[in-house]
Amino acid sequence: MICVSIQNRNLEEIFSVLEEGGVEMAEIRLDRCPLSLDDIETLFSFTDVPLIATCRVGEGAISAQDAESRLVMAIRAGAAYVDVEIEAPAMMSKRVRREAHEYGTRLIRSYHDFSGTESTIALESIGQKCLHLGAEVVKIVTTAHSEADVQKVMALYDAFPKGSLVAFCMGEEGSGSRLECLRRGSPFTYASTAQGEQTASGQWPLESMRKALYGDFRLLDCQGEAPLRMPCSKSFAQRAIIAAALSDGTSHLRGYSPCGDNVSAINAAREIGADVVVEDDSLTITGIGTPTGPVPFTKDTLHVGESGFLTRMLIPVLSEISTGPVHLTGEKTLLRRPLSGARDIMKAFGVTLSCEGEEESEEAEVKVPLTISGKLTPGDAEISGKSGSQLVSGLLSALPLCDGDTVLTLTSPKSIPYLFITLDVLKNFSVRMANEMEGGEQFAQNQDWGLCDKMTFTIKGGQRYHPCDMVLEADWSSAAPFLVAGAIFGSVEVAGMDTKSLQADLSIMDILTEAGVSISEYEDGGVLHVQRAPLRGFEVDGSNCPDLFPIVAVLAAFCEGRSRISGVSRLATKESDRAGAILGMLSQMGVRSFIKGDALIVDGQSLSRRLLSGNLLRGGHFTTHHDHRMVMAILVASLGCREEVTLDDTQCVDKSFPLFLETFSRMKEGLAIRK
Repeated sequence: MICVSIQNRNLEEIFSVLEEGGVEMAEIRLDRCPLSLDDIETLFSFTDVPLIATCRVGEGAISAQDAESRLVMAIRAGAAYVDVEIEAPAMMSKRVRREAHEYGTRLIRSYHDFSGTESTIALESIGQKCLHLGAEVVKIVTTAHSEADVQKVMALYDAFPKGSLVAFCMGEEGSGSRLECLRRGSPFTYASTAQGEQTASGQWPLESMRKALYGDFRLLDCQGEAPLRMPCSKSFAQRAIIAAALSDGTSHLRGYSPCGDNVSAINAAREIGADVVVEDDSLTITGIGTPTGPVPFTKDTLHVGESGFLTRMLIPVLSEISTGPVHLTGEKTLLRRPLSGARDIMKAFGVTLSCEGEEESEEAEVKVPLTISGKLTPGDAEISGKSGSQLVSGLLSALPLCDGDTVLTLTSPKSIPYLFITLDVLKNFSVRMANEMEGGEQFAQNQDWGLCDKMTFTIKGGQRYHPCDMVLEADWSSAAPFLVAGAIFGSVEVAGMDTKSLQADLSIMDILTEAGVSISEYEDGGVLHVQRAPLRGFEVDGSNCPDLFPIVAVLAAFCEGRSRISGVSRLATKESDRAGAILGMLSQMGVRSFIKGDALIVDGQSLSRRLLSGNLLRGGHFTTHHDHRMVMAILVASLGCREEVTLDDTQCVDKSFPLFLETFSRMKEGLAIRK
């Protein structure tokens, strides 16, 4: 990335530079710009461009006390980075470091030699000192008098972790190193706003640097474009549709958008006897509830489409409301996906699941089509959550309808956020239950869902679903590909997202932040702006958000360094063998990746490094494995491919986001060749 050094400008002039377009990152020389503390707060609070706050003490223009005040104000207002030279007073440095850590600002410790260039060994020692002083990014800048000086500095990139070093040379001899450093793995380099405004000798003007780096490569630019809108969350929609179908009155669900899985839920609701009217983005559902319970389901067959969640949710519900065995049928990828753990879990409640023509076996996993036999029996039961949360959500929906009470103990729970979505929807429809979470000492201290090893649900029987009016949230799973596209390739805005959502895939916000992305929320919390920033390798646990794996793997491919995404075991029973599909995609594109234990490891490179080294991703014809999440990920990755990308199946996106291709094309209209 190119960081523009801004000096000798007031607040209005700085905003003018930032708003011209094409400035993707900026260093604000607080020692050279006539800014008050109020100006600094305004500047660092009201821009989406990642900013570095720099205030040199060693140049003698400002006192250490004033420098500290300005840097601390910038940090508290939202600076992405703060740069403190290693010669700065120790107490000032410690206080700035503490503030940076508290506010999530990355600390740069910098060294400048305005007279020459020491040996590589000496410079490496200086870099290690910077790390000792708390640097997350080490900056080493010397003055080159020869090509040999440049090579001394460039050799440093072999000694520091990828993405943690910014090293180049000043002077005319070192001018080329300001671009070369990006090819070596520097997260950013510096340019001046224009010719004649250099902050150091040999610095390139922005336009020259931009042309050399990007050439005709097209970046995403959301300026002047209306924000993208996402479909409703099918996690909320499917649960709410079935809950409304079980209610004893008429419910209104607003914010609805159709997709394959949502349509399957509507069809299932109609099959069990509910009346469903679809009008624009609203559903009006009159349910089958009565004072004595839902009207019994008397049919012997029900079709669930391609929805794995709908299948698992309806198994317990149908076993409670049906008058006899029910045969569930499905289609497409659902027919080859095993319902892991379903047989044993339902057996604990007196229900038998069987498949046509199968040999009876306690170990065999059932698949659709299957037959549900037996009445759901309430009582105390302990089941394993290792196979996921979907069947548990079905039990939580069905057990309140039983005549007796239940205490359901869930060990090793997975996808806990989805269970909280279920509880939230049930609460809207007047169904209540108590929930307790248990874990070790770390869970008690941090209340981290990933550390929970047991959940207990106390469910009173004889409850009834009552109708409600409900707004369906926009879907974070659908938003994730567009947010990642903006993070890698420019900027994107997405409207209508709830940043306090219970959806597991809200985790994309944390993942993007961990990778270094700049994210802003504005217009009453309704619009998210994602702005490209220096991307670094990250470590995340994807166990609770398996739908994010494909697009997060693409993000990792463009992060400098190694990324580790744990939770691979959750991918085996998705629409494809998703772990294998991701590895195949990355390998075909030329990205080194492998699975170690339960983690996907990806060795990535920044977009700048790929452009300068001729290492953009490889295009070609890709198989999607008929997985909608793979389609989305491959198309986002295609923005960084050197050849055209074609897919064997794009229709499968209808399962969750029928307008994805149209929305993706609209986003691509924001591609612009920077002039």
